[in-house]
Amino acid sequence: MSTTTTPTAEPEQLEPQPATASRGRRLLHRLVRPATAALSGVLLYLSFPPRPLWWLAVPAFALLGWCLRGRAWKAGFGLGYLFGLGFLLPLLVWTGVEVGPGPWLALAAIEAIGVAAAGAGIAVVSRLPGWPVWGAAMWIASEAARARVPFGGFPWGKLAFGQADGVFLPLAALGGTPVLGFAVVLCGFGLYECVRQALRLRATGVVRKGAAAAALATLLAPVAAAFAATPLVSDAAENGTATVAVIQGNVPRLGLDFNEQRRAVLDYHVKETLRLADRVKAGKAAKPDFVLWPENSSDVDPYTDAQAYTDIDRAAKAIGAPISVGAVVERPDGRLFNEQVLWDPKTGPGATYDKRQIQPFGEYIPLRGFIKQFSPGYVSMVRQDFSRGTEPGVFDMAGTKVGIATCYEAAFDWAVRDTVTHGAQILSVPSNNATFDRSEMTYQQLAMSRVRAVEHSRTVTVPVTSGVSAVIMPDGEVVQKTRMFTPDSLVAKVPLRSSETPATKLGTAPEWTLVALAAAGLGWAVSRTVRARREPETDTASPARAEVS
Repeated sequence: MSTTTTPTAEPEQLEPQPATASRGRRLLHRLVRPATAALSGVLLYLSFPPRPLWWLAVPAFALLGWCLRGRAWKAGFGLGYLFGLGFLLPLLVWTGVEVGPGPWLALAAIEAIGVAAAGAGIAVVSRLPGWPVWGAAMWIASEAARARVPFGGFPWGKLAFGQADGVFLPLAALGGTPVLGFAVVLCGFGLYECVRQALRLRATGVVRKGAAAAALATLLAPVAAAFAATPLVSDAAENGTATVAVIQGNVPRLGLDFNEQRRAVLDYHVKETLRLADRVKAGKAAKPDFVLWPENSSDVDPYTDAQAYTDIDRAAKAIGAPISVGAVVERPDGRLFNEQVLWDPKTGPGATYDKRQIQPFGEYIPLRGFIKQFSPGYVSMVRQDFSRGTEPGVFDMAGTKVGIATCYEAAFDWAVRDTVTHGAQILSVPSNNATFDRSEMTYQQLAMSRVRAVEHSRTVTVPVTSGVSAVIMPDGEVVQKTRMFTPDSLVAKVPLRSSETPATKLGTAPEWTLVALAAAGLGWAVSRTVRARREPETDTASPARAEVS
């Protein structure tokens, strides 16, 4: 009896085990691509400053290519979203330093939608011949969209801004940030294609020569183009030189309320300028032709506050040079402006530049009434919205044309370019990063200025309230910089340049060309899919036609 029942009982007990193991393997297989997409996004984040690991962007996009190639657009959207979160969540963590994790998480989640759209587009074009080209153009198209919408766009995290130390940097002078970013993505997708072709050759012993050559070209062409563009990068003085001083006054730490802190910040910048004036008189520093103060160095309106006016005027007279002062100014009609004021040691305040690209949820609250329903405390922090300026900022400072792009504006191609096209021989990016403590934001922004220096072949100065302030040569090299939260001044003789790079001359043309390329690839891929779906129907309806074909 027992001998007949035992054999039948054992298979019943063991039968579910292989099925369970198989289900586990299938689940693991399904998770490989999503996990790889998220981790490759993290890899892209690691390629950004303050780490000099720019080259990590190439394998990051190679892995993304593996995740997306041959997938449906819906899968591409989801995988792209995971890639975006892996990249943007750590990249933008500084946005929550002052206001908590809510805005940071919301911003990363919203911006990742643009990356998801790129993922969907790349998946669609990934079946086309030469797909790395179409896919790279798709990525730049998504960056172009993110730089414009919503609320004027948020181009932070543009791929080009992570390449300040990389071999691709000279391409910024050729076609700006879009061409630089395109080259990096193309190289990454090309790397994946080369690996894929090599694995196919190893597995089958056969590989199409055309496909292999195309893969190799997409890997090597961006690098070759970068080396070919190197002569466009120059720090030669075309219009002589100027001696510039950058002031970092620092900010108070704890124990002061808002109004007292504003006064203290102004006092710190006045004191640091007076200290520099003493060094100049003692022969320990070169006398500057002009002096640059940071954004918000005088949040006390010097037009309405007599003490602020007196203090700034005293600093300008002591140093004996014009100062560009970052001030918050309220006009008689009640409008508030984030303004740079050109302060002459003899005549006082003169020309002004009003920041044009003001920061949503920082300098103004979009949809204020709606947002207040969810976060009344946050809305109350920005009690009055800033107004936008309308004209490019180019100051004539002791005979030198100084172009101004205030802080957040450095992320926008147009806001920097039009100062150069209006005659700027040197650029200044006055900033205030004090509210973001010691986060990576400062280094990310400094890298933007380095890219802008090469893009337009101009010296770029970065005066920051709390650091890092810097002087950047037209080839992107940082020749002087300060430490964070340390009062300091930088004095440097820098070249003045007036020639325009191809990127400056072309403006948005390279970007729109790549957007058009992405649209063409998308249209081609969709038409191929539609034709492929119609062919079986035609064959079924007309057997005779099917035989002929």
